[in-house]
Amino acid sequence: MKIKTGSRLLFIGDSVTDCGRMRPVGGGSRAALGTGYVAQVDALLAPSPLRRTVRITNMGISGNTVRDLAARWETDVLALEPDWLAVMIGINDVWRQFDGVNPKAAVPLDEYWDTYDGLLAKTRPQLAGLILMTPYYVQSERRDLMRLQMDEYGLVVRDLASRHHALLVDTQVAFDKVLTRLDYSLVAADRVHPTEIGHKVLASAFLRAIGVATSPRR
Repeated sequence: MKIKTGSRLLFIGDSVTDCGRMRPVGGGSRAALGTGYVAQVDALLAPSPLRRTVRITNMGISGNTVRDLAARWETDVLALEPDWLAVMIGINDVWRQFDGVNPKAAVPLDEYWDTYDGLLAKTRPQLAGLILMTPYYVQSERRDLMRLQMDEYGLVVRDLASRHHALLVDTQVAFDKVLTRLDYSLVAADRVHPTEIGHKVLASAFLRAIGVATSPRR
């Protein structure tokens, strides 16, 4: 495993990461990590709840875009002094461009790049390691307009991972593989918020990126 035993790993992102985690800081127990992929990563890394190889903190907040992350970065990332940082953001930045709920909350691609890059630039020197997870859309039709746009934001994350020497978790590729054998409704009924199966896909992709073998999923 690429993360040293005893390290503090902090996850930050939107509702996909949040999943009902404890406030104000999601850490200290498995229950505090919520019910999503973050808790699954913890369960698969730890031989028991009382013997954690990595101390995990969940700082996801539902509805967040990269603008929201920038507004809370000092308190929710830097002040907590993680050894490793995992970021998955971008779904709402794109979704707000299509769902009509709050168009002003949509984040254009150039702003997404600039804001994300700025956050990583000031944080990377303080970290032992950085993990970037692409945004995704659980849609196998690649000509779908939202899928096309999400892929553009995913390319930004790929570029940022290279620029800031981060491990990359390509969540879109992971979901695309699953969609060859499962209907999307079993993975994410609204194509964004994962079911239990969907969170297992994310957890497995994350663990592979940090060098932890996972058993094959049916």
